Amino acid sequence: MIIRTPSQSAVSWFEIPAADISRAKKFYEAILGVTLQDLELGNGLKMAVFPTEPDGIGGALAQHPDFYFPGHQGSLVYLNANPGIQPILDRVEGAGGKVLVPRTQISEDYGYMAVFQDSEGNRVALHSVTG
Repeated sequence: MIIRTPSQSAVSWFEIPAADISRAKKFYEAILGVTLQDLELGNGLKMAVFPTEPDGIGGALAQHPDFYFPGHQGSLVYLNANPGIQPILDRVEGAGGKVLVPRTQISEDYGYMAVFQDSEGNRVALHSVTG
């Protein structure tokens, strides 16, 4: 198994497109049990930033009519679901999403994954080392 420090991580930041930033923020807060911070950067760009640890990998929901286009064609981002994926998946439908791939073991070394569709129509994946 490969263990990476934040500076070695393949991901440094992610942005998940949103057609309705308020709806998307409510969805992710509901399924992950976190609070996202609103941020408006001008020119119509709105973001809701996920909490992160110092020097950790960060990301945000992003809404702008000319730059972000929600849907299945976007990037597949894997969110940290440790210590387990199933409690998060159990909240997806109630928050307005849909489970696309149930909790599935990748391998003993790499843990588990799942994929869901969020409130904006994006595919988003979950990863957990222990299940």
